Amino acid sequence: MQKRPIVTAVSLIGIGIVFGMVLLTSWTDNAFDRANAAVSDLGATGAPVQAPAMLKALNDQFAAVSEAVTASVVSIEVRTEAKGGRMAIPRDFFRFFGPDGGEEEFEMPEGRGAGSGVIITTDGYIVTNNHVVEDAKKDGITVTTSDKKEYKATLVGRDPTTDVAVLKIEGTFAPAHFEQRENIRVGEWVIAVGNPLGLRSTITAGIISAMGRGIGIIGSNARTRQEASFAIENFIQTDAAINPGNSGGGLFNLNGSLVGINTAIASQTGTYNGYGFAIPIDMVKSVAMDLMDDGEVQRGYIGVQIKSVDETTAKAVNLDDVRGVQVVTVLEKGAAEAAGVEEGDVILQVDGKDVNTSNDLQNEIVLHRAGDKVVLSIWRDGRKISKTVRLKSRTNDDSFADADTGGDDGQALKGGSSASFTNLGFSVKAMTDEDQKEFKTKTGVLVSSVESRGAAAQRGLRTSTVILKADRTNITSPSDLKSVLSKKKVGDAVLFVVKSKDGNKMAITVEVPKENS
Repeated sequence: MQKRPIVTAVSLIGIGIVFGMVLLTSWTDNAFDRANAAVSDLGATGAPVQAPAMLKALNDQFAAVSEAVTASVVSIEVRTEAKGGRMAIPRDFFRFFGPDGGEEEFEMPEGRGAGSGVIITTDGYIVTNNHVVEDAKKDGITVTTSDKKEYKATLVGRDPTTDVAVLKIEGTFAPAHFEQRENIRVGEWVIAVGNPLGLRSTITAGIISAMGRGIGIIGSNARTRQEASFAIENFIQTDAAINPGNSGGGLFNLNGSLVGINTAIASQTGTYNGYGFAIPIDMVKSVAMDLMDDGEVQRGYIGVQIKSVDETTAKAVNLDDVRGVQVVTVLEKGAAEAAGVEEGDVILQVDGKDVNTSNDLQNEIVLHRAGDKVVLSIWRDGRKISKTVRLKSRTNDDSFADADTGGDDGQALKGGSSASFTNLGFSVKAMTDEDQKEFKTKTGVLVSSVESRGAAAQRGLRTSTVILKADRTNITSPSDLKSVLSKKKVGDAVLFVVKSKDGNKMAITVEVPKENS
């Protein structure tokens, strides 16, 4: 009879154990479920806002363009000749590493540089900047494509005046597509692709901020005075980030078409500071084709020194608004002289295209070779005239000496005849026989003094020069000049043509600040 309570107790204990296991299993499963649910629930269940379809399409376009153009942009590594030759180091420097006494000679290590380039033909021609490769030693240029393959590159040719160079590698490649210059607009989105700061295949985005910029960087970095005087700048300005190493890389629009070659930044720190500059595609194409043809540029030149027209110049030549490019100096025996272009002329158009800055004019002429003809629309004597100029090649003579002025060769007045124009800040006197011989002219008056802070000095008039013309009137005496200037009132401007002792002629415009004396 005592066994029944024992059996009952054991049964109850067993039932308790089973029930406890069921509860434990259920609790454990629920705990795991809760844990898994917590992991899968990290973050919100959806984006807080949905981008409009138009914005999503723009994002997709940036991504598509970036993917499409990187294959045509390469990295360029350059080994340069060692600078400074051999270096002597006293053996005392190595007293803990070897015998004392004497000197040991060591070769200076070679230099290294880097930049970017853009493939422009299927057979491996690459355009880059001249400053990227100009110091490269023989067999010292290595190109790495976007698929990380390396190639030894040959320097085909380079043009310091536009900062363009062309390389060649062997193989078959995907070239960039060139945009038409007339389709490039200020305000449109662009991406800069290159290898800045040692980082491969970097893409930055921005807009075209301006066109036709000249910042003086090519001239300032020129190796010779001649290179500096013929430097050509007509940059596209962009706020897409461009840094060292981007030089020679591509600036592309959202169609994936190449609009320019990145070449410079304007920064006091040497790195991106808000804007950069690219050589426009039409200039790149013209120079590259010349270099590919024969390794050098057969560029045509008008043979003039120029400056953009400002308000004073516009007044002096009676232009209705401030536009065009003034001819300051005409090169002796140059194309412009042969065509009848004169100092003081204002060039308004080249082959029907408006030119409103000196950069505009340079860009139009750089697209032509020596021997080509261009038609210049010129403002002279209050009316438009047309001159056809056959461009000439540049000579090694960097002077701008001109021939005699010609025209009225009447005997110039001699002796002490003079005139002062205190409001303009200069004085003149009649030419003597010696003056006429020295300046090789029988007309004009000699500038005897110029006030350093006067209106004439600020516009470039200097002593010991001869004023040949004033408002296109030949000047043979101080009284001639006084007659021309007496007709001017405050706010008017006058156009002078002056000649220096070395034969240079120059157009100078000066605004009248107060009544003539």
